[in-house]
Amino acid sequence: MINEISLMLGDPLMQRAFLIAILVGACGPVVGTYLVQRRLSLLGDGVGHIALTGVALGWLIGSWLHVRPADALAIPGAVVVATLGSILIEVVRRRGGTSGDLALALMFYGGIAGGVLIIGLAGGTSRNLMGYLFGSISAVTWQDVLITAILCAVILIVGLGFRHSLFAVSNDEDFAVASGMPVWFLNIAISIVAALTVTVAMRVVGLLLVSALMIVPVAVAQQLTHSFSRTMLIASIVGVLVCLAGLMFTWRFDVAPGATIVVFAIGIYLLASLIHPLLHHRRAHHHRISKA
Repeated sequence: MINEISLMLGDPLMQRAFLIAILVGACGPVVGTYLVQRRLSLLGDGVGHIALTGVALGWLIGSWLHVRPADALAIPGAVVVATLGSILIEVVRRRGGTSGDLALALMFYGGIAGGVLIIGLAGGTSRNLMGYLFGSISAVTWQDVLITAILCAVILIVGLGFRHSLFAVSNDEDFAVASGMPVWFLNIAISIVAALTVTVAMRVVGLLLVSALMIVPVAVAQQLTHSFSRTMLIASIVGVLVCLAGLMFTWRFDVAPGATIVVFAIGIYLLASLIHPLLHHRRAHHHRISKA
């Protein structure tokens, strides 16, 4: 067992994969906590659809510029398009109503269709997008690790550095407006860090599953605590653990890492759901004793 672990940690591919997993597992739930608080749990999924167009667009520009490898500009393209798309989603969301929902649906479907169309213009096929849709940890390079580290640093600086203001906006936007907070700026900040989170996580779990990594650890944490700060902390710990566990499992068994990570996260959520009633009963018991 120890020899197998040493062999795994000595593999350069797994070293890169573990670094990416730790970064993504820690950052994803930070943003997910705000999205759950705002009841926008599926925002990451929508941004993931839009980011696919960015991946294909980066691929197309790279082919025009004769950049090698062909997908070298895929992540930068995803960052730019996902960021613009998330800002547009926030603009549409503020409009509200049926027209807003329709506009969002068109954006999400258009993101997938645009990605498939543009990748064809770049000389590739839809198969080239599969690694981005479902994750491809084996394709991670040290350049990807560096880009992910930089983006995660931005996510944590915004998500943790402005957590009090972001929580106020996420919890009660009307109160935040009345308090004179720059609500529009803070909403855009949440949208942008959500877009960055999607792009950094797409190599690990894929664009179609990225929302699960952002949201499910938060759902686990909410079963264990009612504090916003503790929810964020526990969710990040759960995110890191499921990413590492998923990678170690895929090292031992030939299965898709992204899907494995998400299944592990859902499994922990189900376990936490069973524990939650026991914790609630224990807290109620201690409360009755303290009042007596």
